[in-house]
Amino acid sequence: MAEGVEVIRAAVLDGVPHGFLGRRGGVSTGVVAGLNAGLGAQDDDAAVAENRRLAVSAVMPGSHLVTPYQVHSPDAVIVREAWALADRPRADALVTDRPGVLLGIVTADCAPVLLADKEAGIVGAAHAGWRGAHDGVIASTIAAMEELGAEPARICAAIGPCIAQVSYEVDTGFRDHFGPDADRFFSPGRPGHCQFDLEAYVASRLAESGIGSIERLGLDTYADDTRFFSYRRSSHLGEGTYGRQISLIAIPQ
Repeated sequence: MAEGVEVIRAAVLDGVPHGFLGRRGGVSTGVVAGLNAGLGAQDDDAAVAENRRLAVSAVMPGSHLVTPYQVHSPDAVIVREAWALADRPRADALVTDRPGVLLGIVTADCAPVLLADKEAGIVGAAHAGWRGAHDGVIASTIAAMEELGAEPARICAAIGPCIAQVSYEVDTGFRDHFGPDADRFFSPGRPGHCQFDLEAYVASRLAESGIGSIERLGLDTYADDTRFFSYRRSSHLGEGTYGRQISLIAIPQ
């Protein structure tokens, strides 16, 4: 019997159609076997399209999936209508107040962040790797939501599966990208290295923006190869490519 699509939900987003999806339940094979939603994963285009269809059906059937062309930027885009895949803007976050539009971002160790102001009927999705989080993608997402009428104190945010601190070794040069107040995000490692807590760092950027409620799911993409894709794990294994999981959110209809 075929494995069904796994949809991981956050309690803080209860009542909002959303889901953090892993690799379970898709049709891709080989290195990217499962629910690969990444167009750049050296996967069959038809398989990726079917995986995305399965993802939409699992979270909000009949909705229009909208995704950006992600470039590890701080840029957020307001979605007023669905666009064709070929017309995707280069950005790393999307927000909308339009029913029927399903926002999606793909990740493979970076942190997916889903946000909602339930009272205002506004949602957002952000791709927050260390660079995007450092350069302001969280603040840009919240600013775009505010432009539509959201209030930070009312926004709920959930941080989905991403690489955990125990799995995220970096060198001291990486540490230099962060200010002197960032020590709490790093723990000692082998000589010349340390362990970075991406999830905690993203949560801190949400808190700095005044978000009222933040949930951290605490799921490590690197450690669980049956459940999640991981760029770093695939790189360490010399696999040559890697799959991407998708995270989705929409306004209730």
